[in-house]
Amino acid sequence: MNVVSRKIEENIGYFDKRMNLDKSFDLIRRTIVIGGRQACFYFIDGFCKDEVMQKMLDSLKTIQPEQMPERVHEFSHKYISYIEVDLLKEPQKIETNILSGVLCLFIDGYDAVIAIDCRTYPARSVDEPDKDKVLRGSRDGFVETIVFNTALIRRRIRDPKLVMEIMQIGTTSKTDVVISYMEDRVNEKLLEKVRTLLKNLNVDAITMNQESLSECIYHNRWYNPFPKFKYTERPDTTAASILEGRIAILTDTSPAAMVFPMSIFGMVEEANDYYFPPITGSYLRFTRTLITILTLIVTPLYVLATQYPQMVPASLQFVLVKDVINLPVVIQLFVLEFAIDGLRLAAINTPSMLTTPLSVIAGLVVGDYAVQSGWFNAETMLYMAFVAIANYTQSSYELGYALKFMRLIILFFTGIFKFWGFVGGILLTLIIILCNRTVSGESYLYPLIPFNLRQLCRRVFRYPIECQVPSEKSNGESSGNLSNKRK
Repeated sequence: MNVVSRKIEENIGYFDKRMNLDKSFDLIRRTIVIGGRQACFYFIDGFCKDEVMQKMLDSLKTIQPEQMPERVHEFSHKYISYIEVDLLKEPQKIETNILSGVLCLFIDGYDAVIAIDCRTYPARSVDEPDKDKVLRGSRDGFVETIVFNTALIRRRIRDPKLVMEIMQIGTTSKTDVVISYMEDRVNEKLLEKVRTLLKNLNVDAITMNQESLSECIYHNRWYNPFPKFKYTERPDTTAASILEGRIAILTDTSPAAMVFPMSIFGMVEEANDYYFPPITGSYLRFTRTLITILTLIVTPLYVLATQYPQMVPASLQFVLVKDVINLPVVIQLFVLEFAIDGLRLAAINTPSMLTTPLSVIAGLVVGDYAVQSGWFNAETMLYMAFVAIANYTQSSYELGYALKFMRLIILFFTGIFKFWGFVGGILLTLIIILCNRTVSGESYLYPLIPFNLRQLCRRVFRYPIECQVPSEKSNGESSGNLSNKRK
């Protein structure tokens, strides 16, 4: 069947077979009589509320045969009292709409199906994200329903130039994906590239939401661990990025937005920087950047100090190991790196009621008992604990793991080649960052490379918001004119 038939018996036979109506309990066909003609609804139980269906059935059953229009377009305008209504003729589109939760009405004698979007998706409340928390600011966050997410962005950007393009990706899943951007600020070349890639994407299903899309959009240089996209569950962060000319991709069933292009300076920014005065925001940004750099080099520097104790100044001798070293320091750090990831995964999968007792047990076993048993030295545990805690100062998991991989490489080279291994690991990390490119092809270190002083200052320091404040003279003139008018 290429188009919908005017005979409802043919349509019912075709769609009952295509939709596996006899096998799926949640796919429902409700047959009624409208204006003396046979009609039927196709819908999914769980997406359509009983009150909505009851109201629609009561209104349609009152139509008399002489009141039935000749064309389906006139019928939908006269008798369908819902906002989002569409007429469909292609069976494939009708199938997709039914499986998406849209109510589809077939009426005998009409050559089109009336698609009524009265669905209600199961959704949780709009709460603050657990990962992207702020000390001051809005407490709403994205949810798994894409319509709610686009509304949260629209609430912050009330401009007609804000565009929300929707498309369906996946031959089986047919997942709704939205591209959000400002029409007058976006990079048109990048937008057309992304739009073309998504439309021509030949994939069965978007099983991992944005991660699946990111791997399809930027499949080159997958071996470079530094992230090309920023994931955020905050609508205010997404809206601010869109206003800066970036593109945001929202995926249905995902409570996060994928924002790009993004440099390393954009990755370390947070909403807290803008919810405080400029001087406080600059301090928070500087502190976060410094701690991020320290997480990369603290443990390799500690290994280097143990290899060259005679080079450590007398005032810093306390950093060296005082007890007996049973295992090489490098091996201790490698074991602790994997142990911390294991504890993190265990914390994620631990039921909430067992989190506190298991945390105490893990702290005792991995902490005090591990040192007493001789497996680890206290100094090694201290520096590794600093690295583990400092990783949470920035919200990007992807950037945190990229720095972790680089730290392991530097540790490996330092343990084998000592000083020159440390230097080589640092140089390798810098080369990997320099060779990395954003999705738009720009440098990952912009505005440092290529150098742009004005933009670099804006990335390093939190500048006040640019706004035009009327002068006292203009205020006086305005008030004077107003008073004259009143007189």
